[in-house]
Amino acid sequence: MSEASQRLENRAARVAERANWIRRSALKMTFDAGQGHPGGDLSAADILAALYFDILRHDPARPDAPDRDRFVMSKGHCTGAFYSVLAAAGFFPQAELSTYLQPLSRLNGHPSRAALPGVETSTGPLGHGLPVAVGIAIAGQIDAADYRVFVLTGDGELQEGSCWEAAMTAGHRKLDNLTLIVDRNRLQQGALTEDTVALAPLADKWRAFGWDVVEVDGHDPAALLAALEHPGSRPLCVIAATIKGKGVSYMENQAGWHHGCPTPDQYAQALRELAA
Repeated sequence: MSEASQRLENRAARVAERANWIRRSALKMTFDAGQGHPGGDLSAADILAALYFDILRHDPARPDAPDRDRFVMSKGHCTGAFYSVLAAAGFFPQAELSTYLQPLSRLNGHPSRAALPGVETSTGPLGHGLPVAVGIAIAGQIDAADYRVFVLTGDGELQEGSCWEAAMTAGHRKLDNLTLIVDRNRLQQGALTEDTVALAPLADKWRAFGWDVVEVDGHDPAALLAALEHPGSRPLCVIAATIKGKGVSYMENQAGWHHGCPTPDQYAQALRELAA
């Protein structure tokens, strides 16, 4: 194995370990709160771990540093995973995760920039994050700044027309500082995306809008890292094929786990499976 390959393998192993912790943390938060969006939390964990523990340039001690990379969590309902990664990265104490969805907690059901350091913009209503990220990328382009802008969307979210208006603008302006990651688990609330409003051929659509496209296994940290670290001369769309409820057998590929809370027996089973 070459030295470069060994380094990538070591980085990927670190990301995988972090992702498993994120899954366990998000499930605990959901179980303790009695509500949440565990399916999407679990599908996005590897993506968030790759970003925060390898790719993003960030400093929790200076969350608004001008030279930071910007990350927009457009699928804002998946706060179990998002708050877990922010806490693990040092933006606020991990002990605060136990207050998730409690009265007066900073950890709301949707992330608020006014409440928490590390939240770039308030999200939750789907279709808003990518347009905001495009605006941030345009500002960086105008200022000749060297920060990168990353945004994570769900695939069902791409049925929002605002996403495609933003995609058209980004392609037109050749925003090479912008990377979109699509959590392509093929399920949205209650149904398959393709049975609701079909997205396929998704990669071809992004290419037609002037984007570079990479398709990867969203649960392969090495593949994610390789896709995310080398931007091109145009905006980049990384389509990450994932499994809703990844790692928990009774949740995997089940639309019903878009939201909900496991029973005590189900929670115990989930922790056993994620410890394997």
